[in-house]
Amino acid sequence: MVESCHGDARRANVIYVWPMDDSAGRANRSSSVYSWYVVGVLMLANVSAFVDRQILGVLVAPIKRDFAITDAQMSYLSAAFSIFFAVMGLPIARLAGRIGRRNVMAAGVALWSVFTVLCATARTYGRLFAMRIGVGVGEASLSAPGLSLIADYFPRERLGRAMSVYQLGIFFGSGVGYFLGGWISELTRVSDTWTLPVLGAIRPWQSAFVVAGLPGLLVALLFLTIREPARTQADGESSFRALRAHLARHRRTYFTHAIGFSSYAVVNFGLAFWIPTFFQRTYGWDAAAASRVQGLLTMSIGVGAVLLGGFVTDWLVRRGQTDGPMRVGLFAAIGMLATATSFPLMPSAAAAIACLAVMNVFAAAPWGAASAALAEVTPAPLRAQAAAVFFMLLGTIGGMGGPVIVAQLTDRVFGAESVRYSISLTAFVGMSIAVVLLAVGLGSFRASLAREETKTSNVVGTT
Repeated sequence: MVESCHGDARRANVIYVWPMDDSAGRANRSSSVYSWYVVGVLMLANVSAFVDRQILGVLVAPIKRDFAITDAQMSYLSAAFSIFFAVMGLPIARLAGRIGRRNVMAAGVALWSVFTVLCATARTYGRLFAMRIGVGVGEASLSAPGLSLIADYFPRERLGRAMSVYQLGIFFGSGVGYFLGGWISELTRVSDTWTLPVLGAIRPWQSAFVVAGLPGLLVALLFLTIREPARTQADGESSFRALRAHLARHRRTYFTHAIGFSSYAVVNFGLAFWIPTFFQRTYGWDAAAASRVQGLLTMSIGVGAVLLGGFVTDWLVRRGQTDGPMRVGLFAAIGMLATATSFPLMPSAAAAIACLAVMNVFAAAPWGAASAALAEVTPAPLRAQAAAVFFMLLGTIGGMGGPVIVAQLTDRVFGAESVRYSISLTAFVGMSIAVVLLAVGLGSFRASLAREETKTSNVVGTT
Protein backbone atom coordinates (compact mmCIF):
# COMPACT_ATOMS: atom_id res chain seq x y z
CA MET A 1 0.00 0.00 0.00
CA VAL A 2 1.16 3.55 -0.65
CA GLU A 3 0.92 6.36 1.85
CA SER A 4 1.13 10.08 1.20
CA CYS A 5 2.10 12.59 3.83
CA HIS A 6 -0.83 14.97 3.36
CA GLY A 7 0.21 18.29 1.87
CA ASP A 8 3.93 17.44 2.03
CA ALA A 9 3.50 14.61 -0.46
CA ARG A 10 1.70 16.83 -2.99
CA ARG A 11 4.37 19.50 -2.82
CA ALA A 12 7.22 17.01 -3.15
CA ASN A 13 5.40 14.84 -5.72
CA VAL A 14 6.56 11.76 -3.82
CA ILE A 15 4.71 8.63 -2.79
CA TYR A 16 5.66 6.58 0.21
CA VAL A 17 5.45 2.86 0.74
CA TRP A 18 3.54 1.68 3.82
CA PRO A 19 5.49 -1.45 4.73
CA MET A 20 2.65 -3.00 6.70
CA ASP A 21 0.73 -3.79 3.50
CA ASP A 22 3.65 -4.61 1.22
CA SER A 23 2.45 -8.20 0.82
CA ALA A 24 5.37 -9.45 -1.26
CA GLY A 25 8.29 -8.43 0.95
CA ARG A 26 6.51 -8.29 4.29
CA ALA A 27 4.83 -11.69 4.16
CA ASN A 28 8.17 -13.33 3.52
CA ARG A 29 9.80 -11.49 6.41
CA SER A 30 6.97 -12.19 8.83
CA SER A 31 7.12 -15.94 8.21
CA SER A 32 10.80 -16.13 9.00
CA VAL A 33 12.21 -17.41 12.24
CA TYR A 34 14.10 -14.15 12.64
CA SER A 35 10.91 -12.09 12.84
CA TRP A 36 9.77 -14.16 15.78
CA TYR A 37 13.24 -13.90 17.31
CA VAL A 38 12.82 -10.10 17.31
CA VAL A 39 9.47 -10.49 19.06
CA GLY A 40 11.11 -12.85 21.56
CA VAL A 41 13.79 -10.33 22.50
CA LEU A 42 11.19 -7.60 22.92
CA MET A 43 9.08 -9.95 25.03
CA LEU A 44 12.04 -10.67 27.33
CA ALA A 45 12.54 -6.94 27.77
CA ASN A 46 8.86 -6.61 28.65
CA VAL A 47 9.25 -9.39 31.22
CA SER A 48 12.16 -7.54 32.79
CA ALA A 49 10.16 -4.30 32.90
CA PHE A 50 7.12 -5.81 34.57
CA VAL A 51 9.04 -7.87 37.10
CA ASP A 52 10.29 -4.56 38.44
CA ARG A 53 6.90 -2.84 38.31
CA GLN A 54 5.06 -5.59 40.13
CA ILE A 55 7.54 -6.00 42.96
CA LEU A 56 6.65 -2.57 44.34
CA GLY A 57 3.03 -3.61 44.93
CA VAL A 58 4.08 -6.77 46.78
CA LEU A 59 6.43 -4.84 49.09
CA VAL A 60 3.86 -2.32 50.32
CA ALA A 61 4.00 -3.49 53.97
CA PRO A 62 7.80 -3.44 54.53
CA ILE A 63 8.28 -0.19 52.61
CA LYS A 64 5.51 1.54 54.58
CA ARG A 65 6.99 0.21 57.82
CA ASP A 66 10.59 1.25 57.16
CA PHE A 67 9.80 4.69 55.73
CA ALA A 68 6.71 5.39 57.92
CA ILE A 69 4.49 6.40 54.98
CA THR A 70 0.76 6.18 54.15
CA ASP A 71 -1.03 4.25 51.40
CA ALA A 72 -1.21 7.46 49.38
CA GLN A 73 2.55 8.07 49.67
CA MET A 74 3.14 4.46 48.66
CA SER A 75 1.05 4.98 45.53
CA TYR A 76 3.10 8.07 44.67
CA LEU A 77 6.11 5.79 44.08
CA SER A 78 4.11 4.19 41.29
CA ALA A 79 2.97 7.61 40.11
CA ALA A 80 6.55 8.92 39.92
CA PHE A 81 7.44 6.05 37.62
CA SER A 82 4.30 6.49 35.51
CA ILE A 83 4.64 10.24 34.99
CA PHE A 84 8.18 10.04 33.66
CA PHE A 85 7.40 6.88 31.70
CA ALA A 86 4.63 8.87 30.03
CA VAL A 87 6.24 12.25 29.38
CA MET A 88 9.52 10.82 28.07
CA GLY A 89 7.83 8.50 25.57
CA LEU A 90 7.38 10.99 22.73
CA PRO A 91 10.87 12.56 22.75
CA ILE A 92 12.40 9.09 23.01
CA ALA A 93 10.26 7.89 20.08
CA ARG A 94 11.51 10.81 17.98
CA LEU A 95 15.09 10.06 19.02
CA ALA A 96 14.56 6.44 17.97
CA GLY A 97 13.61 7.66 14.50
CA ARG A 98 16.97 9.42 14.23
CA ILE A 99 19.46 6.99 15.76
CA GLY A 100 17.57 3.72 15.41
CA ARG A 101 14.94 1.96 17.49
CA ARG A 102 17.28 -0.87 18.41
CA ASN A 103 19.92 1.47 19.83
CA VAL A 104 17.42 3.45 21.90
CA MET A 105 15.81 0.31 23.32
CA ALA A 106 19.16 -1.27 24.20
CA ALA A 107 20.22 1.87 26.08
CA GLY A 108 16.84 2.14 27.78
CA VAL A 109 16.86 -1.46 29.05
CA ALA A 110 20.34 -0.95 30.49
CA LEU A 111 19.26 2.34 32.10
CA TRP A 112 16.17 1.00 33.84
CA SER A 113 18.06 -2.10 35.01
CA VAL A 114 20.73 0.04 36.68
CA PHE A 115 18.14 2.26 38.38
CA THR A 116 16.21 -0.80 39.54
CA VAL A 117 19.33 -2.10 41.27
CA LEU A 118 19.94 1.36 42.74
CA CYS A 119 16.50 1.20 44.38
CA ALA A 120 18.17 -1.22 46.80
CA THR A 121 20.44 1.60 48.01
CA ALA A 122 17.54 3.84 49.07
CA ARG A 123 17.79 4.77 52.74
CA THR A 124 14.95 7.30 52.59
CA TYR A 125 11.57 7.62 50.89
CA GLY A 126 12.87 10.55 48.82
CA ARG A 127 15.78 8.56 47.42
CA LEU A 128 13.52 5.63 46.49
CA PHE A 129 11.17 8.13 44.82
CA ALA A 130 14.08 9.48 42.73
CA MET A 131 15.20 5.99 41.72
CA ARG A 132 11.68 5.15 40.52
CA ILE A 133 11.82 8.22 38.28
CA GLY A 134 15.00 6.85 36.68
CA VAL A 135 13.32 3.49 36.12
CA GLY A 136 10.40 5.24 34.44
CA VAL A 137 12.66 7.16 32.06
CA GLY A 138 14.43 3.95 31.04
CA GLU A 139 11.24 1.97 30.47
CA ALA A 140 9.84 4.75 28.27
CA SER A 141 12.29 3.56 25.60
CA LEU A 142 10.61 0.19 25.03
CA SER A 143 6.89 0.37 24.30
CA ALA A 144 6.57 2.78 21.37
CA PRO A 145 9.73 1.76 19.41
CA GLY A 146 8.93 -1.90 20.14
CA LEU A 147 5.39 -1.65 18.79
CA SER A 148 6.67 0.13 15.68
CA LEU A 149 9.37 -2.48 15.08
CA ILE A 150 6.97 -5.44 15.35
CA ALA A 151 4.51 -3.79 12.97
CA ASP A 152 7.31 -3.47 10.40
CA TYR A 153 7.98 -7.21 10.54
CA PHE A 154 4.42 -8.60 10.39
CA PRO A 155 1.45 -8.15 8.01
CA ARG A 156 -2.00 -7.23 9.27
CA GLU A 157 -3.38 -10.78 9.37
CA ARG A 158 -0.59 -11.89 11.74
CA LEU A 159 -0.10 -8.71 13.70
CA GLY A 160 -2.46 -9.63 16.55
CA ARG A 161 -0.50 -12.78 17.39
CA ALA A 162 2.86 -11.01 17.19
CA MET A 163 1.69 -8.17 19.44
CA SER A 164 0.21 -10.67 21.89
CA VAL A 165 3.47 -12.60 22.21
CA TYR A 166 5.20 -9.31 22.95
CA GLN A 167 2.51 -8.30 25.46
CA LEU A 168 2.57 -11.64 27.27
CA GLY A 169 5.78 -10.32 28.81
CA ILE A 170 3.53 -8.05 30.90
CA PHE A 171 1.75 -10.97 32.50
CA PHE A 172 4.68 -13.35 32.78
CA GLY A 173 6.83 -10.57 34.21
CA SER A 174 4.10 -9.52 36.63
CA GLY A 175 3.73 -13.13 37.79
CA VAL A 176 7.47 -13.44 38.39
CA GLY A 177 7.36 -10.14 40.26
CA TYR A 178 4.60 -11.42 42.53
CA PHE A 179 6.53 -14.62 43.30
CA LEU A 180 9.82 -12.78 43.85
CA GLY A 181 8.23 -10.17 46.07
CA GLY A 182 6.45 -12.85 48.09
CA TRP A 183 9.65 -14.80 48.60
CA ILE A 184 11.48 -11.68 49.73
CA SER A 185 8.67 -10.76 52.10
CA GLU A 186 9.14 -14.12 53.86
CA LEU A 187 12.84 -13.36 54.29
CA THR A 188 12.06 -10.15 56.15
CA ARG A 189 11.19 -12.32 59.12
CA VAL A 190 14.64 -13.90 59.15
CA SER A 191 16.98 -10.91 59.31
CA ASP A 192 16.77 -7.14 59.70
CA THR A 193 19.63 -6.38 57.30
CA TRP A 194 21.79 -8.11 54.71
CA THR A 195 25.23 -7.10 53.50
CA LEU A 196 25.88 -7.30 49.74
CA PRO A 197 29.07 -6.50 47.79
CA VAL A 198 29.21 -2.88 46.55
CA LEU A 199 25.73 -2.08 47.90
CA GLY A 200 26.59 -2.66 51.56
CA ALA A 201 23.93 -3.16 54.24
CA ILE A 202 20.38 -3.36 52.88
CA ARG A 203 16.97 -4.48 54.08
CA PRO A 204 15.83 -7.91 52.80
CA TRP A 205 12.99 -6.32 50.80
CA GLN A 206 15.53 -4.15 48.98
CA SER A 207 17.28 -7.25 47.63
CA ALA A 208 14.24 -7.83 45.42
CA PHE A 209 15.32 -4.87 43.32
CA VAL A 210 18.80 -6.35 42.86
CA VAL A 211 17.37 -9.67 41.69
CA ALA A 212 14.92 -7.88 39.36
CA GLY A 213 17.43 -5.46 37.86
CA LEU A 214 20.53 -7.50 37.04
CA PRO A 215 19.01 -9.78 34.33
CA GLY A 216 17.97 -6.71 32.37
CA LEU A 217 21.60 -5.94 31.60
CA LEU A 218 21.84 -9.24 29.71
CA VAL A 219 18.62 -8.48 27.83
CA ALA A 220 20.10 -5.13 26.77
CA LEU A 221 22.95 -7.00 25.06
CA LEU A 222 20.46 -9.11 23.09
CA PHE A 223 19.14 -5.95 21.44
CA LEU A 224 22.45 -5.61 19.63
CA THR A 225 21.48 -8.70 17.58
CA ILE A 226 18.32 -7.03 16.21
CA ARG A 227 18.29 -5.55 12.70
CA GLU A 228 16.20 -2.57 11.65
CA PRO A 229 13.94 -3.56 8.69
CA ALA A 230 14.37 -1.45 5.58
CA ARG A 231 11.84 1.32 4.97
CA THR A 232 10.99 3.48 2.00
CA GLN A 233 10.12 6.95 3.21
CA ALA A 234 10.92 10.62 2.82
CA ASP A 235 12.50 12.86 5.41
CA GLY A 236 9.37 14.83 6.25
CA GLU A 237 7.11 11.82 6.52
CA SER A 238 7.65 11.23 10.22
CA SER A 239 7.45 14.88 11.26
CA PHE A 240 5.39 15.88 14.26
CA ARG A 241 3.27 18.06 11.95
CA ALA A 242 2.37 14.96 9.93
CA LEU A 243 1.45 13.14 13.15
CA ARG A 244 -0.79 16.00 14.30
CA ALA A 245 -2.54 16.08 10.93
CA HIS A 246 -3.11 12.32 10.95
CA LEU A 247 -4.43 12.29 14.53
CA ALA A 248 -6.75 15.21 13.77
CA ARG A 249 -8.15 13.49 10.68
CA HIS A 250 -8.99 10.38 12.74
CA ARG A 251 -9.57 12.08 16.09
CA ARG A 252 -12.67 10.09 17.06
CA THR A 253 -10.89 6.78 16.38
CA TYR A 254 -7.79 7.71 18.35
CA PHE A 255 -9.78 9.26 21.19
CA THR A 256 -12.04 6.24 21.75
CA HIS A 257 -9.11 3.84 21.39
CA ALA A 258 -6.67 5.73 23.64
CA ILE A 259 -9.07 6.84 26.38
CA GLY A 260 -11.01 3.57 26.28
CA PHE A 261 -7.92 1.44 26.83
CA SER A 262 -6.52 3.98 29.31
CA SER A 263 -9.66 3.58 31.42
CA TYR A 264 -9.11 -0.16 31.16
CA ALA A 265 -5.53 0.38 32.34
CA VAL A 266 -6.73 2.35 35.39
CA VAL A 267 -8.40 -0.82 36.60
CA ASN A 268 -5.57 -3.18 35.61
CA PHE A 269 -2.83 -1.11 37.24
CA GLY A 270 -4.91 -0.38 40.32
CA LEU A 271 -5.69 -4.05 40.87
CA ALA A 272 -2.16 -5.21 40.13
CA PHE A 273 -0.73 -2.83 42.73
CA TRP A 274 -3.24 -3.46 45.52
CA ILE A 275 -4.34 -7.12 45.16
CA PRO A 276 -1.65 -8.49 47.55
CA THR A 277 -2.64 -5.88 50.13
CA PHE A 278 -6.32 -6.70 49.54
CA PHE A 279 -5.78 -10.36 50.49
CA GLN A 280 -3.75 -9.39 53.54
CA ARG A 281 -6.25 -6.89 54.91
CA THR A 282 -9.49 -8.61 53.89
CA TYR A 283 -8.77 -12.29 54.56
CA GLY A 284 -5.79 -12.10 56.91
CA TRP A 285 -3.32 -13.70 54.51
CA ASP A 286 0.40 -13.03 54.72
CA ALA A 287 2.13 -11.25 51.84
CA ALA A 288 3.86 -14.38 50.54
CA ALA A 289 0.63 -16.39 50.21
CA ALA A 290 -1.20 -13.52 48.48
CA SER A 291 1.70 -13.01 46.08
CA ARG A 292 1.92 -16.69 45.17
CA VAL A 293 -1.78 -16.93 44.31
CA GLN A 294 -1.85 -13.83 42.13
CA GLY A 295 1.52 -14.73 40.60
CA LEU A 296 0.29 -18.17 39.60
CA LEU A 297 -2.92 -16.78 38.09
CA THR A 298 -1.07 -14.07 36.18
CA MET A 299 1.63 -16.37 34.80
CA SER A 300 -0.81 -19.07 33.69
CA ILE A 301 -4.22 -17.61 32.89
CA GLY A 302 -2.90 -14.16 32.03
CA VAL A 303 -0.31 -15.44 29.57
CA GLY A 304 -2.79 -17.82 27.94
CA ALA A 305 -5.45 -15.11 27.69
CA VAL A 306 -3.26 -12.54 25.98
CA LEU A 307 -2.28 -15.14 23.38
CA LEU A 308 -5.94 -16.08 22.94
CA GLY A 309 -6.81 -12.43 22.37
CA GLY A 310 -4.20 -12.21 19.62
CA PHE A 311 -5.45 -15.34 17.85
CA VAL A 312 -9.06 -14.15 18.00
CA THR A 313 -8.03 -10.76 16.63
CA ASP A 314 -6.27 -12.33 13.62
CA TRP A 315 -9.17 -14.74 13.07
CA LEU A 316 -11.66 -11.87 12.93
CA VAL A 317 -9.45 -9.89 10.52
CA ARG A 318 -9.07 -12.89 8.20
CA ARG A 319 -12.87 -13.21 8.15
CA GLY A 320 -13.14 -9.64 6.92
CA GLN A 321 -14.06 -7.95 10.20
CA THR A 322 -11.63 -5.08 10.03
CA ASP A 323 -12.62 -3.87 13.49
CA GLY A 324 -11.47 -7.18 14.99
CA PRO A 325 -8.95 -5.64 17.42
CA MET A 326 -11.54 -3.23 18.81
CA ARG A 327 -14.14 -6.00 19.12
CA VAL A 328 -11.75 -8.06 21.22
CA GLY A 329 -11.17 -5.03 23.45
CA LEU A 330 -14.91 -4.44 23.86
CA PHE A 331 -15.79 -8.06 24.67
CA ALA A 332 -12.97 -8.24 27.22
CA ALA A 333 -14.06 -4.94 28.80
CA ILE A 334 -17.59 -6.25 29.35
CA GLY A 335 -16.22 -9.35 31.08
CA MET A 336 -13.81 -7.23 33.11
CA LEU A 337 -16.62 -4.94 34.26
CA ALA A 338 -18.46 -7.87 35.81
CA THR A 339 -15.54 -9.76 37.35
CA ALA A 340 -13.28 -6.91 38.53
CA THR A 341 -16.21 -5.24 40.30
CA SER A 342 -17.30 -8.49 41.94
CA PHE A 343 -14.18 -10.28 43.15
CA PRO A 344 -13.24 -7.81 45.94
CA LEU A 345 -16.72 -8.26 47.46
CA MET A 346 -16.64 -12.05 47.69
CA PRO A 347 -17.46 -13.41 51.19
CA SER A 348 -14.48 -15.79 51.30
CA ALA A 349 -10.95 -15.97 49.99
CA ALA A 350 -11.81 -19.08 47.95
CA ALA A 351 -14.67 -17.30 46.18
CA ALA A 352 -12.47 -14.27 45.55
CA ILE A 353 -9.77 -16.45 43.98
CA ALA A 354 -12.30 -18.20 41.73
CA CYS A 355 -13.63 -14.86 40.52
CA LEU A 356 -10.10 -13.49 40.19
CA ALA A 357 -9.12 -16.43 37.99
CA VAL A 358 -11.91 -15.59 35.53
CA MET A 359 -11.04 -11.90 35.75
CA ASN A 360 -7.47 -12.60 34.67
CA VAL A 361 -8.77 -13.80 31.29
CA PHE A 362 -10.44 -10.47 30.61
CA ALA A 363 -7.62 -8.43 32.17
CA ALA A 364 -5.06 -9.87 29.73
CA ALA A 365 -6.97 -10.66 26.52
CA PRO A 366 -7.19 -7.21 24.85
CA TRP A 367 -3.64 -5.88 25.06
CA GLY A 368 -2.18 -7.49 21.96
CA ALA A 369 -5.34 -6.38 20.14
CA ALA A 370 -4.95 -2.81 21.44
CA SER A 371 -1.43 -2.58 20.02
CA ALA A 372 -2.51 -4.19 16.74
CA ALA A 373 -5.37 -1.71 16.35
CA LEU A 374 -3.03 1.23 16.82
CA ALA A 375 -0.55 -0.15 14.30
CA GLU A 376 -3.25 -0.89 11.71
CA VAL A 377 -4.69 2.60 11.66
CA THR A 378 -1.32 4.43 11.71
CA PRO A 379 1.10 4.76 8.75
CA ALA A 380 4.45 3.09 9.40
CA PRO A 381 6.64 6.22 9.73
CA LEU A 382 4.25 7.68 12.32
CA ARG A 383 3.73 4.55 14.40
CA ALA A 384 6.43 5.08 17.02
CA GLN A 385 5.23 8.62 17.76
CA ALA A 386 1.55 7.64 17.76
CA ALA A 387 2.38 4.74 20.08
CA ALA A 388 4.30 7.13 22.35
CA VAL A 389 1.18 9.31 22.68
CA PHE A 390 -0.90 6.20 23.42
CA PHE A 391 1.49 4.93 26.09
CA MET A 392 1.76 8.42 27.54
CA LEU A 393 -1.99 8.29 28.18
CA LEU A 394 -1.78 4.73 29.51
CA GLY A 395 0.98 5.83 31.86
CA THR A 396 -0.61 9.02 33.16
CA ILE A 397 -4.24 7.89 33.28
CA GLY A 398 -3.76 4.19 33.99
CA GLY A 399 -0.35 3.68 35.56
CA MET A 400 -0.59 6.73 37.77
CA GLY A 401 -4.37 6.93 38.18
CA GLY A 402 -5.15 3.33 39.14
CA PRO A 403 -2.92 2.92 42.22
CA VAL A 404 -3.51 6.51 43.38
CA ILE A 405 -7.30 6.39 43.02
CA VAL A 406 -7.54 3.19 45.06
CA ALA A 407 -5.21 4.64 47.71
CA GLN A 408 -7.11 7.92 47.97
CA LEU A 409 -10.46 6.14 48.29
CA THR A 410 -8.95 3.95 51.00
CA ASP A 411 -7.31 6.77 52.95
CA ARG A 412 -10.13 9.31 52.65
CA VAL A 413 -13.39 7.37 52.24
CA PHE A 414 -13.43 3.69 53.21
CA GLY A 415 -10.51 3.24 55.62
CA ALA A 416 -7.42 1.02 55.47
CA GLU A 417 -9.22 -2.23 56.29
CA SER A 418 -11.83 -1.65 53.58
CA VAL A 419 -9.54 -1.53 50.55
CA ARG A 420 -11.92 -4.05 48.93
CA TYR A 421 -14.52 -1.30 48.40
CA SER A 422 -11.93 1.06 46.92
CA ILE A 423 -10.90 -1.60 44.39
CA SER A 424 -14.49 -2.50 43.49
CA LEU A 425 -15.60 1.10 42.96
CA THR A 426 -12.53 1.92 40.88
CA ALA A 427 -13.16 -1.16 38.71
CA PHE A 428 -16.85 -0.35 38.20
CA VAL A 429 -16.31 3.26 37.13
CA GLY A 430 -13.17 2.61 35.05
CA MET A 431 -14.57 -0.36 33.15
CA SER A 432 -17.93 1.34 32.52
CA ILE A 433 -16.09 4.16 30.77
CA ALA A 434 -14.01 1.66 28.80
CA VAL A 435 -17.06 -0.28 27.60
CA VAL A 436 -18.84 2.85 26.38
CA LEU A 437 -15.81 4.28 24.55
CA LEU A 438 -14.73 1.02 22.90
CA ALA A 439 -18.32 0.41 21.72
CA VAL A 440 -18.54 3.90 20.26
CA GLY A 441 -15.13 3.44 18.63
CA LEU A 442 -16.05 0.39 16.52
CA GLY A 443 -17.63 2.39 13.72
CA SER A 444 -15.04 5.14 13.65
CA PHE A 445 -12.22 2.57 13.58
CA ARG A 446 -13.76 0.89 10.49
CA ALA A 447 -14.25 4.28 8.88
CA SER A 448 -10.65 5.31 9.52
CA LEU A 449 -9.27 2.13 7.94
CA ALA A 450 -11.52 2.58 4.90
CA ARG A 451 -10.62 6.27 4.57
CA GLU A 452 -6.90 5.56 4.64
CA GLU A 453 -7.22 2.74 2.09
CA THR A 454 -9.30 4.97 -0.22
CA LYS A 455 -6.81 7.81 0.12
CA THR A 456 -3.84 5.67 -0.71
CA SER A 457 -5.67 4.02 -3.61
CA ASN A 458 -6.34 7.50 -5.03
CA VAL A 459 -2.66 8.38 -4.66
CA VAL A 460 -1.70 5.25 -6.60
CA GLY A 461 -4.22 6.03 -9.32
CA THR A 462 -2.96 9.56 -9.88
CA THR A 463 0.78 8.83 -9.97
